[in-house]
Formats: sequence, C-alpha cells, structure tokens
Amino acid sequence: MILSFPFQNEINEVPFFDVQLPYELALKIFQYLGKAELGRCAQVSRTWKILAEDEVLWYRLCQQEGYLLDTSISDHSCWKLALKNCRAREHMLKTNWKNRVGAVSQLRYEPGRVLCDARCCDGVVMAGYSSGEVRLWDTRTWDYTAPVLAAVAAPAGAGAPPHVSFVRINSSLAVAAYEDGTVSVWSLLLGQEPIHHFQHNQHIQALALAPGGAAVATVRVESPDDKGLWQTPATFEIQKLVSLQLTLLYVPGRPVAVAAAEDIVYLLKAEDPGKILHSVYGQPVTCLDVAAHETAFGIKTFGWLLNEPNQILLYNLETNQCVTKVGNSIGDFSCVNLHSSPPNMLVAGNKDRRVRVFDLRSAQAVCSVYGHQLGVSAVQMDEWKIVSGGEEGLVCVWDQRMGTKLWEMHARHPVRHVWFNSHSLITANIPEEKNPRGSSITEDDPSLHRKYRGVIYCYEFSVDQLAVDSVLPICRSSYEEVTGYNYNIGLAVPYDSI
Repeated sequence: MILSFPFQNEINEVPFFDVQLPYELALKIFQYLGKAELGRCAQVSRTWKILAEDEVLWYRLCQQEGYLLDTSISDHSCWKLALKNCRAREHMLKTNWKNRVGAVSQLRYEPGRVLCDARCCDGVVMAGYSSGEVRLWDTRTWDYTAPVLAAVAAPAGAGAPPHVSFVRINSSLAVAAYEDGTVSVWSLLLGQEPIHHFQHNQHIQALALAPGGAAVATVRVESPDDKGLWQTPATFEIQKLVSLQLTLLYVPGRPVAVAAAEDIVYLLKAEDPGKILHSVYGQPVTCLDVAAHETAFGIKTFGWLLNEPNQILLYNLETNQCVTKVGNSIGDFSCVNLHSSPPNMLVAGNKDRRVRVFDLRSAQAVCSVYGHQLGVSAVQMDEWKIVSGGEEGLVCVWDQRMGTKLWEMHARHPVRHVWFNSHSLITANIPEEKNPRGSSITEDDPSLHRKYRGVIYCYEFSVDQLAVDSVLPICRSSYEEVTGYNYNIGLAVPYDSI
C-alpha cells in the first residue's frame, strides 16, 4: 500500500494519510507517543517534523520522567534539548556513584568540641556540639563558613553550657534540644536568633520536627498559630520514657506524633493524646519511622525463646490497623527508613549486620546484603541504590538490583546519620562519649581532638560543580598487604606515594 501526503505550505492543518486534521487535534494524538515514536514521526515529512518537535510535547515528556518539575514551559527554548541534557546528567551521576568519581569534604569545626548530633535537609547540614553550640552548613553552595545559631542567654553563674542532645532540621526550621531540658527553635529565613524557646523539667529523651510544617515534639507538641505565636496544642502523658523514640507528621493545624516507649507505640494527636497504636508485653520496639499515612517499627520478639523471628510492623495511621508484617530475622532491627523509600518499599538495618529491602505489597524481602562488621545503624535507599552506615563506622553503598557492594568508606565512630540525593551524600560519624578524658581535649592537643571529635563527610558526585581531579580517599589497605584498591587511581602498593 502506498501512502501519499498532500503538500502544504502552512501548518494550520496536518496531513494524516488521506485526511487533514487541525494542528491542535494532531498535537492531541502525538501526545500519546514516546521519545522514540516522536523521532520516527519527525522523519516522515517536514510538517510532521514540526509537529513532533513541538515544545508542549517535549515539556510533558520531561515532566513525566521527573525532570525540571518546578519549571514552566517558558523557562526553556528547546525542551527536547533540555530533556536530553537531563538524561545525560542522570547517566553521568549514576556512573560517578558506581565508580566513586567525585570529591569529598569534611565539615570541620574548631578543636575542643565533640560532635553530639547531626541532621541534614536538602543539603543543609545542622550539627550540635558538646560546647552547646549549633552550626549550619549549606552544601548546595559549598558555603563552609558555618554560622553559629545563637542560644538563649543563660543566667549568671550557670556554669558551662550544656551539651546538645538532639538537632533536627527541615526546609524552614532548625531545632536543638540540650542536656538541661532546654529546646530552642530557629527560623532558617529570619536569622540566627531563636524564634521560640521552651524548657522541660527533665532530660529530653527524644525530639521530632515535622518534615513539612512548623511543629516540634518532645513529650508535648509546640506549633505556631495563624498569627505566628507558638503554643502547646497537646501534652502527652507517657509512663515509660526508657528508650523513647519519636517521629512527627504535620497536617495543617493538626500535628500528629508517633512515639515508641519500650513495648508500647502511641499515636499522639491533640484531640486524643493517649491512644495506644500497638502494645505487646515483652516485645520492645527497636526502631521507628513514619511516612504520610503509615508508620513502620521493628519489634523484638525474643525469637530464641518463643521460636518467633523479629519483625517490622506497618500500621495505617488512618485506620490504626496493622497493614502488613515483614522480616524474618533472629537479630534486632536497629533502623528502618520508610519516609524516603520508593513507593511500596521499605529498607531496614539489623544487628545481624544485614541490610534488607522489603516489598510491602508481597511482604517479602527483595534484597538482603551483608557487609558490615557490627550492627547497621542508618539506612536510606532510592530506586537503584542503598546507603548504609554501621556501628563500626563503615559507610557502604550498594547496588540494590544486583545485591552487590559498590564501595565503602570508614571513619572512627559509629554512623548515626546518612542522607543523599541524586548528586551528593552526607554522613555523620558521632562518638558515643561526648566528654572523653575530661578537659584534656584542648586546642593544644589536636591529635586527641581528631580521635574523639566525630566527623561529618560531604561527598559530591556532580562534576559540573567540582573538579574531577579530587578523588575520594579510598585506600584502606594495611602495611602488610602488597596490593591495594585500584578505583580511579593506580597504586602499585598502598603507600607508594609516601
């Protein structure tokens, strides 16, 4: 069969075989085609080429693939080229992640201070120290002149400032809790002075900050009203405060907290501050995380006695019912990440040194990797990779689909926080002892300070921002070994450059 296309000087009507359609209607048909189909259509005729390269079509394709979601169609003159550049950048970043091509920096702090806690939100790192100081780094602009967030003035004769117990940060707020029960809240938009401050009469066991709103929770919730005045909409009566774990959601005007205290999981709302979500005597909760409408927590079932494995339970916060149970491990689940995992997926670390990925639809483990020397303390995953941190200070990057380790990095102290996006990775190694050797850690003894202080690492895998000649410090071979690792650099022996 021979198809003929009538010649047209204008683009008002588009020839479709033996009929002609208005341009808008033809565009409606072409919007169901993919990139390859549009490329083939562009070779049919000059008219179809103009139609196949219409900016509306390529803008929609770019949005469908998840690129440049916060832009409008007028922001680029050629969306086909913009999509090509986005895909090329994604491929480059994935290759750099796998091959450890990039740069690594330490977010340093002056001697004499020990890192107590650290958190990250979209590349902004918040750290609290044993001196009571709280600092911020914006790794998106590589601004390492970290400002100090001002603390509330202590009364005269109060002595040394208390250590920072917890820090939390989201896109608009930064919160720090201190050893003396003080909690300070700063706005990331208004400056370095705290905008809110409240005091507890006892040591704070847990601190939570809503990821998408202005709400802070300890054993009570603090949030601003419509006029910006902070108030306490709910106070929680929790009898068991040992090993308290706390997470917080924020529905506008109605913050919701999930707390775990020993073997009880509480669902804490302003209208019902004491509702028990889960409670089984003798089965303590070992880890906890919360997403938009669900919460996941690990329970210890003492499997060596009752012949039951330790599990992770997933509860729906709307119905307050258990949705599914996953896991089959003799070891305790030590960390779980639900909120940043892909849909219907969950990643968890265990004291048996394994990292497991679960499909919540089938309640089965789709990936189980082993490589830590001690228990896993922090995990995060995306569609293809997993980053895990261990108690021994090891950070491992895994290919989830292949179930293999891509690379690892080691520091002295346990890994308490990992965070990554498409182009950067931030890890925090936080020492267990916050005041080692008394006052011997001074500016005159830098070696001791390096040993005890803890460290925050920032890895950057985007060659568009940093020079590629900065290679990650990857050689961990000992003097007894005759060969070393050979990633990105050539080494005959581990220390031939010394």
